[in-house]
Amino acid sequence: MGIPVVRGRGFEPADVTGSPVVLVNETLARTFFGNRNLDAVGQRVNAFGPKVPPFTIVGIVRDVKQGGMSNKIGTELYFLYDQAPRLAGFAPGNMNVVVRSAMPEEALAREIQAAVRAQDASLPIVKLRTMEQVFADSAARPRFLAVLLGIFAGLALALAAIGTYGILSYSVTERTKEIGIYMALGASRRSVLGMVLGQGLRLTLTGLIVGLVASVGLTRLLQSQLFNVKRTDPITLGVVTVFIAAVAAIACYVPARRATQVDPMVTLRES
Repeated sequence: MGIPVVRGRGFEPADVTGSPVVLVNETLARTFFGNRNLDAVGQRVNAFGPKVPPFTIVGIVRDVKQGGMSNKIGTELYFLYDQAPRLAGFAPGNMNVVVRSAMPEEALAREIQAAVRAQDASLPIVKLRTMEQVFADSAARPRFLAVLLGIFAGLALALAAIGTYGILSYSVTERTKEIGIYMALGASRRSVLGMVLGQGLRLTLTGLIVGLVASVGLTRLLQSQLFNVKRTDPITLGVVTVFIAAVAAIACYVPARRATQVDPMVTLRES
């Protein structure tokens, strides 16, 4: 499986007929033997009750996710299969066999089936899959949730953009007469545009700050549902912030520019 041994050693051929040995993962070593993983090597664990001699820890392997990508890593022991019948008096009724090969899947499947039939023709082979298929199956639910949440997030972002544009655009349009009065009193178009954009962006900035604080809190819920989701994603938060700010700037600029094109005298007469 390519799981590295970080302390001690792995299983060796001499262990098949030797004393009981076991490998443990880093989480077990930290949990029961403290942060100094080296202390776990050489210790003994009683895994099968008083009738079976204790197993000596000969190595510590790196943590892997056995129970799924979204589950926490537990305390795990790795036993040598060849020792089980002699020491524990049992053999498992089924096995997951992993084969590393450069052969294509179709050719490898024929080789595996032929090897199993040569041992016992009645043995069934269930779920012969590549590691990519195994990973895809384990990631199917998190991927579905990610796609579903992504669709809803996209809709929410679109609604936020439309709402932001609509509110700010309406607010500026309602101030057309006020803008005309400012210009009649001598205000330049640039200063009027700056005033309108500043007021609109200040309102947008307040909303963005509230939204960012809320998003950091709500991503705690996503951590328990989706694999490898962090509480803070600077890239995502930054892109959304820039997008909403751009929408707000356009929402303020377009109607404000249109309002500054109106003749101030016409605006004053209409008021």
